Amino acid sequence: MPFALPRVSRRDLSYFFFSQHFSDGLRTTLAILLPAVLGAQWGQFAAGITISTGAVCLSVTDTPGPLRHRRNGLLAALGLVFLGALLVGWLAPHRLALGVVIVGLSFGLTMLLVWGARAGTVGSAALLGMVLTLAHPPADGPDNLLHAGLLALGGSWYLLLALVQSRVQPYRSAQQALGECLHAVAGFLQIKAAFYNASTNLDDDYRRLVSQQVVVNEKQEAVRDLIFRSRQIVSESTSTGRRLVLTFTETVDLYEHITAGYYDYAALRKAFGHTGVLAEIQAFISRLATDLDYLGSAILANHAYGSPPPDRLAELTQLQARINALPAPDPATGLSTLVLKKILVNLRDLHRRVRSIRRYFDEARAAALVPDASRVAGHTQFVARQELEWSAFRENLTLGSSVFRHAVRMAVACAVAYAVAELLWHGQHNYWILMTVTFMLKPGFSLTRERNIQRISGTLVGGALGALVLWAVPDGDARFVLLLVFMVIAYSFQRTKYLVTVVFLTAYLLIMFSFLGLSYIGVIEERLTDTALGCAIALATAYLLFPRWEGDQLPALLAATLRANLAYLRQLADRLAGREVPPTTYRLLRKDVYVASANLAAAFQRMLSEPRHTRRRPTEVHEFVVLNHILSANISALTTTWQDEATPNPSVPPESRRALTSAQAALSKSLARLAATPAPAAAPATEAAGPPATPATVALMQDVRADALADAAAPDRTLAEQLAFLQKVSSDLSRVTEALAA
Repeated sequence: MPFALPRVSRRDLSYFFFSQHFSDGLRTTLAILLPAVLGAQWGQFAAGITISTGAVCLSVTDTPGPLRHRRNGLLAALGLVFLGALLVGWLAPHRLALGVVIVGLSFGLTMLLVWGARAGTVGSAALLGMVLTLAHPPADGPDNLLHAGLLALGGSWYLLLALVQSRVQPYRSAQQALGECLHAVAGFLQIKAAFYNASTNLDDDYRRLVSQQVVVNEKQEAVRDLIFRSRQIVSESTSTGRRLVLTFTETVDLYEHITAGYYDYAALRKAFGHTGVLAEIQAFISRLATDLDYLGSAILANHAYGSPPPDRLAELTQLQARINALPAPDPATGLSTLVLKKILVNLRDLHRRVRSIRRYFDEARAAALVPDASRVAGHTQFVARQELEWSAFRENLTLGSSVFRHAVRMAVACAVAYAVAELLWHGQHNYWILMTVTFMLKPGFSLTRERNIQRISGTLVGGALGALVLWAVPDGDARFVLLLVFMVIAYSFQRTKYLVTVVFLTAYLLIMFSFLGLSYIGVIEERLTDTALGCAIALATAYLLFPRWEGDQLPALLAATLRANLAYLRQLADRLAGREVPPTTYRLLRKDVYVASANLAAAFQRMLSEPRHTRRRPTEVHEFVVLNHILSANISALTTTWQDEATPNPSVPPESRRALTSAQAALSKSLARLAATPAPAAAPATEAAGPPATPATVALMQDVRADALADAAAPDRTLAEQLAFLQKVSSDLSRVTEALAA
């Protein structure tokens, strides 16, 4: 089979070159390269390299987030890097004492994870500064102080660059995150289109859908963190901030309606696959996903459409005529064209919401909206707050804490790596072993294994690429240009595609060492050896010492998912009983369902990469994940249907109420099987309301209702069937949970 390069469109290039990852890569490259180049020009190359090293350390901490959190994290890392370098330089002549201190600090700095991921990166930056100081330990006290000061100067230089960029472009990070969120939602919609393709396997479609659901959740959480934690944006005091908030809330509502569009796809394919109408529905959804993707690209690049956006109303009208012209259904299938008309209603609604998101570029509309104090106050309740309390650190000093076990593993792995570097392997850069361990050892075995594979394969490929450049490109200026390009690529992908980062990082390091006069063959050999040793130590420690298997985490994740869906189902019961459900409460419950489902799906994917004997009933877990998605989709579908002002809550007969009660009882029984403790009630929060339905959509919905009434002997038959389906899915979840809890 011939090798084919992946197809890259202009839109893909736009997503990359205007992304936050690329801008971070440019900033990091500038912060690292400029001091070294200026130092070489001024005859202070060693000092320039040390300053660049300080910038490298702080770049580890600079993860996306609100400016205030980034600034605090960078300042904390700056102080710890300075102090850590001072301590290592002072103890460098005393190798045993130095090893004890490095092991102790590796434990303490890893424990910073109890205060969140950003605090964990602060510890990683300090560890990196300490390890890199081992490369050329200062000779005496003044040199030690100078070395630590130069590291701090490099960190301050990076901090200055990051703060200036954020001040000059205060909304840029939020725009980039929102654009990437729309890109992920468009990908989710594109996968949904495949469900109408009779030639695809539904199980494979569900696997892809659940995998993409994890990506969408990550992007939504990133936007929430940026928008709802940034006072300048969340206060809606400016037109740009208001547009960002409104567009994000509309994006979340759009995603809900995409998710809510669930049907019995196997029955649909059997009944209507031969008519060709499903292929037309698939094509329309695919085009709508492309429209949404273009919108994400435009917001990411911060420029409006260059041409008028396509209007899909005519296509919807043609599709409606096509459905109306279908012959009477085969009695054997039990399906009528009513289900197709429901799909058409959903497509009209999705089209309307995509058009509403285009209003992001309508500054006049945003300027005309007056900030609502209650809405603004509610935004912040969508993000969790974590205080830096010493009690959290103290309470995690137990083997029951996953952070504590990870910190113990890190300390043991660093002790082994230090001993190997000191006693068994005396290479010129044997500190690489310790550095590899600190970056390869992750809290879970699956992540550690994945990183180790990427590190080893990336080092091999990067070494070959660097050697090829040094052999084929003798010109120094051309090598420097390639070094610059490799640096930008390496630092642009460091948080998204670690394999790419390792490949180009290794290649640019070889080119850099060639400028220092070192033999690249010797550097490649030592790099490969040190990487292999460090990866072996990290992998063995993760496997043998307090291993954290994803299968062991599943009961808590399964319980959290059931709990979220049970609360989601109860709000539907309250709504159908005539009790008011505030929009704030509903939107927060919806968020909980998305987050819990994504966490479960991500853990399931990681579990599949672990040793077979540690996997916990993967077939049943996959079935649970799919059933959970179907359940939440149908709850969303019912809620959004009866939430519409044009469709008041229907009367629910006793048998339907019993079905709803049985569904809740089944989920409660599943929770009891998992011995889950009830979660504390979440505070209500607010997001903006979605756009009103257009007359065409309302008319079509009325048409669907009329067909439903004609199709059934009782006016509540459709609702009764939907509630009965919820009961069936809940019972299936209970059955699968029983097998998982056994």
